[in-house]
Amino acid sequence: MSYGKFAYLYDRLMEDVPYDSWIKMVNEKHAKFNVPGKKLLDLACGTGQLSIRLRKQGYDVTGVDLSEDMLAVAQAKAEENGLQIPFYLQNMAELEGFSEFDIIGIFCDSLNYLETESEVKDTFLRVHTHLKSEGLFIFDVHSIYKIMQIFMNQTFAENDEEISYIWHSYQGEYPNSVEHDLSFFVLEEETGKYNRYDELHFQRTYPIDQYESWLRECGFELLDISADFEEGPPGSQAERIIFIAKKRN
Repeated sequence: MSYGKFAYLYDRLMEDVPYDSWIKMVNEKHAKFNVPGKKLLDLACGTGQLSIRLRKQGYDVTGVDLSEDMLAVAQAKAEENGLQIPFYLQNMAELEGFSEFDIIGIFCDSLNYLETESEVKDTFLRVHTHLKSEGLFIFDVHSIYKIMQIFMNQTFAENDEEISYIWHSYQGEYPNSVEHDLSFFVLEEETGKYNRYDELHFQRTYPIDQYESWLRECGFELLDISADFEEGPPGSQAERIIFIAKKRN
Protein backbone atom coordinates (compact mmCIF):
# COMPACT_ATOMS: atom_id res chain seq x y z
CA MET A 1 0.00 0.00 0.00
CA SER A 2 1.48 3.30 -1.15
CA TYR A 3 -0.18 6.35 0.36
CA GLY A 4 1.04 9.11 -1.95
CA LYS A 5 -0.58 12.48 -1.22
CA PHE A 6 -2.62 10.91 1.59
CA ALA A 7 0.55 10.69 3.69
CA TYR A 8 0.72 14.49 3.86
CA LEU A 9 -2.97 14.80 4.74
CA TYR A 10 -3.11 11.88 7.16
CA ASP A 11 -2.60 13.75 10.43
CA ARG A 12 -5.19 16.37 9.53
CA LEU A 13 -7.75 13.71 8.63
CA MET A 14 -7.03 11.39 11.55
CA GLU A 15 -7.22 13.80 14.48
CA ASP A 16 -9.70 11.51 16.28
CA VAL A 17 -7.42 8.44 16.32
CA PRO A 18 -7.13 7.33 20.00
CA TYR A 19 -3.36 7.67 20.30
CA ASP A 20 -3.54 8.35 24.04
CA SER A 21 -5.45 5.10 24.54
CA TRP A 22 -2.70 3.22 22.73
CA ILE A 23 0.01 4.78 24.89
CA LYS A 24 -1.92 3.96 28.06
CA MET A 25 -2.41 0.37 26.96
CA VAL A 26 1.24 -0.18 25.96
CA ASN A 27 2.38 1.18 29.33
CA GLU A 28 -0.10 -1.03 31.19
CA LYS A 29 0.86 -4.19 29.29
CA HIS A 30 4.57 -3.44 29.68
CA ALA A 31 4.08 -3.33 33.46
CA LYS A 32 1.54 -6.16 33.74
CA PHE A 33 3.63 -8.70 31.85
CA ASN A 34 6.95 -7.63 33.40
CA VAL A 35 8.69 -6.80 30.15
CA PRO A 36 12.31 -6.19 31.21
CA GLY A 37 13.25 -3.62 28.56
CA LYS A 38 11.70 -0.79 26.54
CA LYS A 39 13.14 -1.45 23.09
CA LEU A 40 10.09 -1.14 20.84
CA LEU A 41 9.44 -1.59 17.13
CA ASP A 42 6.53 0.44 15.76
CA LEU A 43 5.71 -1.63 12.68
CA ALA A 44 3.69 0.19 10.00
CA CYS A 45 4.45 3.39 11.91
CA GLY A 46 2.86 5.72 9.36
CA THR A 47 3.52 9.40 10.07
CA GLY A 48 5.14 8.58 13.40
CA GLN A 49 2.37 9.81 15.68
CA LEU A 50 2.71 6.84 18.02
CA SER A 51 6.47 6.52 17.55
CA ILE A 52 6.97 10.05 18.84
CA ARG A 53 4.59 9.62 21.76
CA LEU A 54 6.21 6.31 22.74
CA ARG A 55 9.68 7.86 22.54
CA LYS A 56 8.55 10.60 24.91
CA GLN A 57 7.35 7.85 27.28
CA GLY A 58 10.89 6.51 27.48
CA TYR A 59 10.73 3.72 24.91
CA ASP A 60 13.68 3.11 22.61
CA VAL A 61 11.65 3.29 19.41
CA THR A 62 12.38 2.17 15.88
CA GLY A 63 9.81 2.82 13.15
CA VAL A 64 9.19 0.79 9.99
CA ASP A 65 6.74 1.51 7.20
CA LEU A 66 6.14 0.60 3.56
CA SER A 67 5.47 4.17 2.44
CA GLU A 68 8.36 6.53 1.71
CA ASP A 69 5.99 9.49 1.98
CA MET A 70 4.76 8.43 5.42
CA LEU A 71 8.35 8.00 6.60
CA ALA A 72 9.33 11.42 5.27
CA VAL A 73 6.54 12.98 7.34
CA ALA A 74 7.51 10.90 10.40
CA GLN A 75 11.18 11.88 10.17
CA ALA A 76 10.37 15.57 9.84
CA LYS A 77 8.05 15.44 12.85
CA ALA A 78 10.59 13.62 14.99
CA GLU A 79 13.20 16.25 14.17
CA GLU A 80 10.72 19.04 14.99
CA ASN A 81 10.26 17.41 18.40
CA GLY A 82 14.02 17.16 18.95
CA LEU A 83 13.89 13.35 18.91
CA GLN A 84 16.21 10.86 17.27
CA ILE A 85 14.08 7.98 16.01
CA PRO A 86 15.40 5.67 13.28
CA PHE A 87 12.86 5.04 10.54
CA TYR A 88 13.21 2.34 7.89
CA LEU A 89 11.44 1.48 4.66
CA GLN A 90 10.30 -2.15 4.72
CA ASN A 91 7.29 -4.37 4.12
CA MET A 92 6.12 -5.86 7.44
CA ALA A 93 5.72 -9.27 5.79
CA GLU A 94 9.40 -9.16 4.78
CA LEU A 95 10.87 -7.63 7.92
CA GLU A 96 14.58 -8.35 8.25
CA GLY A 97 17.92 -7.08 9.47
CA PHE A 98 17.04 -5.85 12.96
CA SER A 99 18.19 -7.00 16.37
CA GLU A 100 15.55 -8.25 18.80
CA PHE A 101 12.96 -6.03 20.48
CA ASP A 102 11.15 -6.20 23.82
CA ILE A 103 7.87 -5.12 22.23
CA ILE A 104 6.65 -5.08 18.64
CA GLY A 105 3.42 -3.28 17.86
CA ILE A 106 1.29 -3.10 14.73
CA PHE A 107 -1.15 -0.37 15.68
CA CYS A 108 -4.15 1.39 14.14
CA ASP A 109 -5.46 -1.61 12.15
CA SER A 110 -2.40 -1.56 9.90
CA LEU A 111 -2.38 -5.36 9.69
CA ASN A 112 -5.67 -5.15 7.77
CA TYR A 113 -3.83 -3.67 4.79
CA LEU A 114 -2.26 -7.05 4.01
CA GLU A 115 -4.16 -8.69 1.18
CA THR A 116 -3.52 -12.40 1.71
CA GLU A 117 -3.48 -14.94 4.52
CA SER A 118 0.13 -15.82 3.70
CA GLU A 119 1.18 -12.18 4.20
CA VAL A 120 -0.41 -12.14 7.65
CA LYS A 121 1.31 -15.39 8.65
CA ASP A 122 4.62 -14.19 7.17
CA THR A 123 4.30 -11.01 9.26
CA PHE A 124 3.67 -13.04 12.43
CA LEU A 125 6.74 -15.16 11.69
CA ARG A 126 8.89 -12.08 11.07
CA VAL A 127 7.68 -10.52 14.30
CA HIS A 128 8.47 -13.74 16.16
CA THR A 129 12.01 -13.73 14.75
CA HIS A 130 12.61 -10.15 15.89
CA LEU A 131 11.21 -10.47 19.42
CA LYS A 132 13.30 -11.26 22.47
CA SER A 133 12.39 -14.31 24.50
CA GLU A 134 9.09 -13.57 26.30
CA GLY A 135 8.78 -10.35 24.27
CA LEU A 136 5.33 -8.85 23.68
CA PHE A 137 3.51 -8.64 20.35
CA ILE A 138 0.64 -6.12 20.37
CA PHE A 139 -1.65 -5.54 17.41
CA ASP A 140 -5.22 -4.62 16.55
CA VAL A 141 -7.52 -5.34 13.63
CA HIS A 142 -10.92 -4.30 12.42
CA SER A 143 -13.61 -6.76 13.42
CA ILE A 144 -15.69 -8.50 10.78
CA TYR A 145 -18.63 -6.51 12.16
CA LYS A 146 -16.89 -3.21 11.38
CA ILE A 147 -15.84 -4.26 7.88
CA MET A 148 -19.23 -5.71 6.91
CA GLN A 149 -21.68 -3.56 8.87
CA ILE A 150 -20.02 -0.16 9.27
CA PHE A 151 -17.78 0.23 6.20
CA MET A 152 -19.47 -1.89 3.56
CA ASN A 153 -21.39 0.04 0.89
CA GLN A 154 -21.22 3.25 2.88
CA THR A 155 -20.22 6.76 1.90
CA PHE A 156 -18.48 9.09 4.31
CA ALA A 157 -17.87 12.78 3.65
CA GLU A 158 -16.60 15.93 5.27
CA ASN A 159 -16.82 19.47 3.96
CA ASP A 160 -14.17 21.71 5.51
CA GLU A 161 -12.78 24.98 4.27
CA GLU A 162 -9.21 23.72 3.86
CA ILE A 163 -9.73 20.03 3.10
CA SER A 164 -12.80 18.01 2.16
CA TYR A 165 -13.24 14.40 1.18
CA ILE A 166 -15.66 11.85 -0.20
CA TRP A 167 -15.01 8.26 0.86
CA HIS A 168 -16.87 5.34 -0.73
CA SER A 169 -16.45 1.83 0.74
CA TYR A 170 -17.47 -1.30 -1.12
CA GLN A 171 -16.93 -5.06 -1.20
CA GLY A 172 -13.38 -6.15 -1.93
CA GLU A 173 -12.17 -9.16 -3.89
CA TYR A 174 -11.76 -11.38 -0.83
CA PRO A 175 -14.19 -12.39 1.94
CA ASN A 176 -14.40 -9.81 4.76
CA SER A 177 -12.52 -7.26 2.71
CA VAL A 178 -13.38 -3.72 1.74
CA GLU A 179 -12.02 -1.19 -0.73
CA HIS A 180 -12.03 2.50 0.15
CA ASP A 181 -12.28 4.86 -2.82
CA LEU A 182 -11.05 8.22 -1.52
CA SER A 183 -11.24 11.65 -3.14
CA PHE A 184 -9.66 14.64 -1.39
CA PHE A 185 -10.14 18.31 -2.21
CA VAL A 186 -7.33 20.40 -0.75
CA LEU A 187 -7.12 24.17 -0.73
CA GLU A 188 -3.78 25.38 -2.08
CA GLU A 189 -2.84 28.61 -0.31
CA GLU A 190 -0.77 29.93 -3.22
CA THR A 191 -3.60 29.79 -5.75
CA GLY A 192 -6.70 29.81 -3.57
CA LYS A 193 -7.99 26.88 -5.63
CA TYR A 194 -8.79 23.31 -4.64
CA ASN A 195 -6.78 20.39 -5.98
CA ARG A 196 -8.29 16.91 -6.16
CA TYR A 197 -6.40 13.77 -5.19
CA ASP A 198 -7.75 10.22 -5.59
CA GLU A 199 -6.57 7.05 -3.84
CA LEU A 200 -7.78 3.48 -3.44
CA HIS A 201 -7.15 1.68 -0.14
CA PHE A 202 -7.79 -1.98 0.67
CA GLN A 203 -8.45 -3.69 4.01
CA ARG A 204 -9.18 -7.30 4.93
CA THR A 205 -9.85 -9.02 8.22
CA TYR A 206 -10.50 -12.53 9.57
CA PRO A 207 -12.39 -14.21 12.42
CA ILE A 208 -10.82 -13.86 15.85
CA ASP A 209 -10.17 -17.60 16.13
CA GLN A 210 -8.24 -17.48 12.84
CA TYR A 211 -5.84 -14.90 14.27
CA GLU A 212 -5.51 -17.03 17.40
CA SER A 213 -4.65 -20.09 15.32
CA TRP A 214 -2.02 -18.25 13.29
CA LEU A 215 -0.43 -16.83 16.44
CA ARG A 216 -0.07 -20.30 17.98
CA GLU A 217 1.20 -21.71 14.69
CA CYS A 218 3.87 -18.99 14.53
CA GLY A 219 5.18 -19.60 18.06
CA PHE A 220 3.18 -17.19 20.23
CA GLU A 221 1.25 -17.63 23.44
CA LEU A 222 -1.92 -15.56 23.45
CA LEU A 223 -2.17 -13.48 26.64
CA ASP A 224 -5.25 -11.36 26.07
CA ILE A 225 -7.96 -10.43 23.57
CA SER A 226 -10.05 -7.32 24.12
CA ALA A 227 -11.90 -4.71 22.09
CA ASP A 228 -12.13 -0.96 21.76
CA PHE A 229 -9.72 -0.34 24.67
CA GLU A 230 -12.10 -1.91 27.16
CA GLU A 231 -11.48 -4.83 29.49
CA GLY A 232 -13.14 -8.17 28.79
CA PRO A 233 -13.74 -10.27 25.68
CA PRO A 234 -15.03 -8.64 22.48
CA GLY A 235 -18.78 -8.36 22.09
CA SER A 236 -20.74 -8.99 18.90
CA GLN A 237 -20.54 -5.31 17.89
CA ALA A 238 -16.93 -4.69 18.86
CA GLU A 239 -15.10 -2.68 16.21
CA ARG A 240 -11.38 -2.87 17.09
CA ILE A 241 -10.03 -6.23 18.28
CA ILE A 242 -6.79 -6.00 20.28
CA PHE A 243 -4.43 -8.95 20.68
CA ILE A 244 -1.62 -9.29 23.21
CA ALA A 245 0.74 -12.24 22.72
CA LYS A 246 4.20 -13.22 23.84
CA LYS A 247 6.95 -15.13 22.17
CA ARG A 248 7.17 -18.70 23.46
CA ASN A 249 10.61 -19.95 24.44
